[in-house]
This record gives sequence, C-alpha cells and structure tokens, in this order.
Amino acid sequence: MSMRLTQLQCKEVICVKDGRRLGFVEDVVVEVPEGTICAIVVPGPCRFFGMVGRSDDFVIPWNCICRIGPDTVLVDTKPEDCRVRRSKPPLPF
Repeated sequence: MSMRLTQLQCKEVICVKDGRRLGFVEDVVVEVPEGTICAIVVPGPCRFFGMVGRSDDFVIPWNCICRIGPDTVLVDTKPEDCRVRRSKPPLPF
C-alpha cells in the first residue's frame, strides 16, 4: 500500500483506548538513512480560542497505528504517553 503525505494529512487521528479525537495528521517523522516512517505528528489542541497558541504535540509511533481508513487513523496508545513539548517558532526578525 502506498500513500502520499498529503493524503495522510487529511485524516483524523482517534485513540481507540478512550475514543478521544486527537486531531489531524500534520507531519511525519522519517528515519533518514532507511527512509522509513517512524511516527506521525498531530498538533495539540488550541488554547483560548487559538489566540494564545497550541498545547503540546502528539508524536505517535508508527507501531501504535492500528488501522488507516479512508477518513481516520486509529491509534492504540494513551495520548499522555505520546505528548511532546511544542517548540517555539523562531522570531521573524
């Protein structure tokens, strides 16, 4: 099965342990020498109507993905276990 990153970004990630919607796939983590995908990145929820920024990201290991369907990605992990601190963007000047 082959899939482009743009096709994967349109899919919503749902945790099968508690049914929580984590968000949409934003990016993937690739091992450079092998070229294999080792994790997907889902941005955390917005804080205070999106004006203050976002919470921490979810970096979900590829082996925790149960099923990739036409609209959703089902993952078998606790969201707290895959939470990673969001790095601050560089200043524009």
